[in-house]
Amino acid sequence: MQKDHGNAPATSTGRLRHRKRSNEVPSEIVKENGSHLLVNDQNKYRSMLTRIYSSIWMIGGFVFIIYMGHLYIWGMVVVIQIFMARELFNLLRKAHEDSHLPGFRLLNWHFFFTAVLFVYGRFLNQRLVNTVTSDKFLYQLVSSFIKYHMVTCYFLYIAGFMWFILTLKKKMYKYQFGQYAWTHMILIVVFTQSSFTVANIFEGMFWFLLPASLIVINDIAAYFFGFFFGRTPLIKLSPKKTWEGFIGASVTTIISAFVLANIMGRYEWLTCPRKDLSTGWLHCDPGPLFKPEYFTLPGWVPKWFPREVQVLPVQWHAMWLGLFASIIAPFGGFFASGFKRAFKIKDFGDSIPGHGGMTDRMDCQMVMAVFSYIYHQSFIVSQSLSVEIVLDQILMNLTFEEQRALFMKLGQIIQDRPFEEF
Repeated sequence: MQKDHGNAPATSTGRLRHRKRSNEVPSEIVKENGSHLLVNDQNKYRSMLTRIYSSIWMIGGFVFIIYMGHLYIWGMVVVIQIFMARELFNLLRKAHEDSHLPGFRLLNWHFFFTAVLFVYGRFLNQRLVNTVTSDKFLYQLVSSFIKYHMVTCYFLYIAGFMWFILTLKKKMYKYQFGQYAWTHMILIVVFTQSSFTVANIFEGMFWFLLPASLIVINDIAAYFFGFFFGRTPLIKLSPKKTWEGFIGASVTTIISAFVLANIMGRYEWLTCPRKDLSTGWLHCDPGPLFKPEYFTLPGWVPKWFPREVQVLPVQWHAMWLGLFASIIAPFGGFFASGFKRAFKIKDFGDSIPGHGGMTDRMDCQMVMAVFSYIYHQSFIVSQSLSVEIVLDQILMNLTFEEQRALFMKLGQIIQDRPFEEF
């Protein structure tokens, strides 16, 4: 009796253990040939395939829009910004509070489109003038818009500010002021940074396409190097990032920058700045940065390698862009990872299968866009006055009558000068 009594619990425990095991997800699946496939590995490869399919669609759509021209790329950037704003507006949104604040969401979008009008009005005003120069009515309309652009945007913002004050409700002040601050953070950190992309587009598509491509290459290379060789964690904010992926991606990106700059720099359509908002093909003098220089290689180089190589001067600048894209720009992604951890979310959205939301894809691109613009303005664009710069200012700031008066005055000055000065 004692034996039976002693064995009964053991038997019931054994049954419980057996039941628990039967309910557990098996840690491995045995293939027909006897090899083992971990379930985690199966999910890992499924996730990779989904990511690859989405990437192919994104790259295909991106190439098509690039082919369509500068204006369409600008449209793409605006659409991306709208998606990002929607994802971030929804991040701190509380449905219960919003139900008591009719029209409060509309206020966020009022501030957003006011920022769109202000930023792009500043970036593209001269190109808008150049587009409508042939039509007198449109030219006067655009000139008036540019003249009163800043005051228009200011009063639009003040209208939103007054709207916010008038809609404040008791017991909801904290939520409303929190949303007001959150909206401005989105406009400053996200919208303003990504708007530099548009400035890069019209300075020459090269200065938009190369930096954007380098971020994509760095992201893909980091994923594959980390997937196959990753062992050492890189940063706690993003546990899937590894040193192997980071280093492999850095080398790949810098080499790609040098090669891509040589390829892209040979097409006028990519290197010429766009002076208006048309979509036609461009032709221009590419400038010294895009004219090849020839270098003779030293004698120790193998004989099968060409003795003389062509290098575009812009390729050396491209390597700085590649260095930034591989070492500094990823910190935009780390910032986003920390942000998501703070709010306990996996992704900002689900608009791109396998990639998350639009904000998840654009975190590094925003950092890169600002650097590309600053680098171009600091080291590429001539800082001295030129005839072209003066003409742009005249066309933008003077009326047609004032331009005619200036032309007559310059003609008189030139006629009155002594012949010896010429």
